[in-house]
Amino acid sequence: MVRKKIGLIGGGNIGATLAHLILQRDLGDVVLVDIAEGVTQGKALDLCQASAIDDRAGSIIGTQDYGALKGADAVVVTAGVPRKPGMSRDDLLQINSDIIRTIGQQIKQHCPGAFVVVVTNPLDVMVWLMQQSSGLPTHRVLGMAGILDSGRFRYFLATALGVAVQDVKTFVLGGHGDTMVALPRYTTVAGIPLQEWIDQGKLSSEQLNDIIKRTQNGGAEIVNLMKTGSAYYAPASAALQMVESYLFDQKRILPCAAWLSGEYSINNMYAGVPVMIGAGGAEKVIELDLNADEKQQFTSSVQTVQKLIDDLKTLGF
Repeated sequence: MVRKKIGLIGGGNIGATLAHLILQRDLGDVVLVDIAEGVTQGKALDLCQASAIDDRAGSIIGTQDYGALKGADAVVVTAGVPRKPGMSRDDLLQINSDIIRTIGQQIKQHCPGAFVVVVTNPLDVMVWLMQQSSGLPTHRVLGMAGILDSGRFRYFLATALGVAVQDVKTFVLGGHGDTMVALPRYTTVAGIPLQEWIDQGKLSSEQLNDIIKRTQNGGAEIVNLMKTGSAYYAPASAALQMVESYLFDQKRILPCAAWLSGEYSINNMYAGVPVMIGAGGAEKVIELDLNADEKQQFTSSVQTVQKLIDDLKTLGF
């Protein structure tokens, strides 16, 4: 059987964590690409030795050569400058745009048949730029955001309610930033609507609002604690879910930054929505019946993304 080939562009914490997860799960062979000389080679050697200890068969190579991505089935792009304390995701716009445009051109040249997941911030704009610069079909270029944001929301809710996080199901939509839209109305705990838990006094409306705000600022909270870095374990796990669903045609419905062509009354741009991911990439956008308040929040979030795209265009992208 031909093994899957997974390209990881960016040899920082997210890329290296992803590589480790992929090898541990034996999902395929890994190519870890970064412009920093020696970094990916060193991490690849370390991971090869870890695989020997773990009795795993997968291989990994570290390189500065994008040509090594030839024939990759899936590519996850984490390259870019991470946030520092006091910075917003949007502060990274210009510097990371230069990086993503270059990577998009390299993907177009070396692995135009790949399924591409973008993790670089500001996420929604970077996935738009990746699709534009690579020329890949929109259904094969997605952004990782909603899974991460939903995971944070689930964790905070589970902790507040004192229940297993596995029993909390929810979605977070919109842009990956402080305008993201949490959906308590579509949230259940062991199949029970969240509102019933609130009605029973298990969670107050004030606690819920605080949890939503903490979710919206989830990345900044970690950046402020770490001082010299940003989140990487959770983003890596989230990106891996998307890659697995594509490689194994799982048809999972996951909140991702997906291309909208009229869904949610949005045209020709990326936004965080539930999407079915299978062998065809983003096979179907799932439209939720949003109420007036949810629609207003979602529209406002998307407008924030559109403004950043407009800013990018004025910079010549």
